Amino acid sequence: MNVQSPVRALTDEQIAFYRENGYLMVENAVTPAELDAMRKVTYDLIDRSRAVTVSDDVFDLDEGHSAENPRLTRIKLPHKQHPIYWDTLVGSRITEVLKALLGPNVALSTAKLNTKAPGGGAAVEWHQDWAFYPHTNDDLLAVGLMLEDVDEANGPLQVIPGSHRGPVLPHTNADGVFCGAVDPDHPDFHHDKAVTLTGKAGSMTVHHVRMLHGSAPNVSDRARLILFYECLAADAWPLVGGASYYQRLPQRELWEDLHKRMICGQPTTEPRLVANPVRVPLPPAPDAGSIFKTQKTGGARSVFGSKGGSSGGMMG
Repeated sequence: MNVQSPVRALTDEQIAFYRENGYLMVENAVTPAELDAMRKVTYDLIDRSRAVTVSDDVFDLDEGHSAENPRLTRIKLPHKQHPIYWDTLVGSRITEVLKALLGPNVALSTAKLNTKAPGGGAAVEWHQDWAFYPHTNDDLLAVGLMLEDVDEANGPLQVIPGSHRGPVLPHTNADGVFCGAVDPDHPDFHHDKAVTLTGKAGSMTVHHVRMLHGSAPNVSDRARLILFYECLAADAWPLVGGASYYQRLPQRELWEDLHKRMICGQPTTEPRLVANPVRVPLPPAPDAGSIFKTQKTGGARSVFGSKGGSSGGMMG
């Protein structure tokens, strides 16, 4: 009897491309049924934001938000707002892609659902996620699952290929305060080499934690909904001073929390140490309550013009 081998999540060519370039586009990362279910929950959450007048623990509001015209920049921690986001992460092709790139033991760092509103939804200034939360090794990445079609008009993710193998650029303002974005005039910021990542709903991007990336405002008449999962190999542990919340938990809570965040495999108590360039994100911006406030109060300079200079955040 012939036994068929299981379908691989990624080919050797795709894995090699990611290693070399620091990003990857994966089509059909979830099934149509999974996609439809997540979209329904997402639009229900957006509808719920009509009753919210200031940003809270669930919603980051964009300028012009109202009950009649809900405008969000982000739904915070979506996997804690509804189980479908966690269930899809651990029960879809996404898990297999993570195993192929990070190994058998993978944990979730955090998640966010960036919901760029039509007609000027906030830009995300260029940055490296590694600047926000350096770890003992850089086997970390972000998955960006497209819940609606993403084209060049509605603020797609942009990346600079190979930048994950380069330096960690300063993410500070003229006074040396962490502002969560790189200086557009820095000599190692090669904006002219940027690649735009567009795709159909159900596709996903993957980008390395040290990849330079950003995204322009949404100038279309359609929302840009991308669900971001920030994931890491279980043996990558956060450095003190970074933005990872779990390093501030008491020991017992930390251990319990780590088990809850395992996407696949098991946690470890043996961090793997790799020599990588590191900048600790200190001193903090005047208001570091969110990434949006960090960039705004930190005075981040915009690559995208005045619309992009007042807000932004990690993960496109």
